[in-house]
Amino acid sequence: MRVLVQRSLNSKVTVSGKVTGQIDKGLVLLVGFTEGDSEKEIDYLVNKTLNLRIFDDENGVMNKSLLDTGGSILSISQFTLYAETNKGKRPSYVKALRSEEASKLYDLFNEKLREHVRVETGIFGADMLVSIQNDGPITILLESR
Repeated sequence: MRVLVQRSLNSKVTVSGKVTGQIDKGLVLLVGFTEGDSEKEIDYLVNKTLNLRIFDDENGVMNKSLLDTGGSILSISQFTLYAETNKGKRPSYVKALRSEEASKLYDLFNEKLREHVRVETGIFGADMLVSIQNDGPITILLESR
């Protein structure tokens, strides 16, 4: 499982001209799954994401987590996080988990996040337009293994 975390000031996702998710200050998460991912990996990355200290404290030092700031999450399914680019010019996505299985894990991931913070999402498998105002910019890749 991979989660690309971006600190955001304002972000939204649009599907077929309709906004399906929007946040102000918080995190945008691009989330991908691979074979063997389970609830254990989800629990690990939910905890890691929520407690990642990438928000400024009163002294301008990145010392606060999303839980400390009361921010929100915009979670986007992103199978392309498992792109293989070693051969040829076209990426291969064979390491990305099949859609049916990935959809279930993505829903579980978001449910577990919602136990702690407000979570907005796109639509799994849809063609989405994602607008991210990356604050910093701060972008961090988290992996379960």
